[in-house]
Amino acid sequence: MIFDILTLFPEMFFSPLEESILGKARQEGLITVNLFNIRDYAEGKHRVTDDEPYGGGTGMIMKPEPIIRGIKAIQSDHPEARVILMTPQGNPLRQEVVRRLAHLSHLCLVCGKYEGVDERVREFVDEEISIGDYVLNGGEPAALVMIDAIARLIPGVLGNEGASEDDSFAQGLLEYPQYTRPRDFEGMSVPEVLLSGDHQAIERWRRREALRRTWERRPDLLAGAELSEEDQEILNEIRRSSGIA
Repeated sequence: MIFDILTLFPEMFFSPLEESILGKARQEGLITVNLFNIRDYAEGKHRVTDDEPYGGGTGMIMKPEPIIRGIKAIQSDHPEARVILMTPQGNPLRQEVVRRLAHLSHLCLVCGKYEGVDERVREFVDEEISIGDYVLNGGEPAALVMIDAIARLIPGVLGNEGASEDDSFAQGLLEYPQYTRPRDFEGMSVPEVLLSGDHQAIERWRRREALRRTWERRPDLLAGAELSEEDQEILNEIRRSSGIA
């Protein structure tokens, strides 16, 4: 997978892309990340990339010419690259979106800054994505989130660990509680079922706890989750035990 990043601040990517799983994935050639400075596509002595908004208002707007030149330069060499604008106005980044993008070979992520990009830039992108309903100083952190989420689904990136289908959101539910040593810690003990060696009982407990945790913390996810009749029965029991019919 190739990630081309259009940004005003390429230095923001250096450390995250050199560490941990992403660093190893790059070293092994499983992912390639190319950084392109938007300022390199600006004209004039000062390479200006932003200007005041028409109609007045606070802040500065990123000019269309440098961004669009950068997009065209990348697509001239790689027409298959899918161009994504990181913006709070985009579609929410969900696991199904990550899965879809992980099947592509080349992504171009455009990082906005200041008060946003000139509206005409949107005519040159394939889609817009938001990582959440909050405001960042720019699209760089969002692009890093995208790279991290997508890369872990690429075969070989997680090594022997694999991309766990038990992870939160992988099956539309939050993950069940996890425990490791010590068995007892400050009066808190590991559930006995996890020590029983009964794998079927453990799987039932994990499924029940995943359903319980999702119902308690993110009930909105249940509407889109694939639930069996047994899952529905478990949820009904959880509701009844909580005093909700």
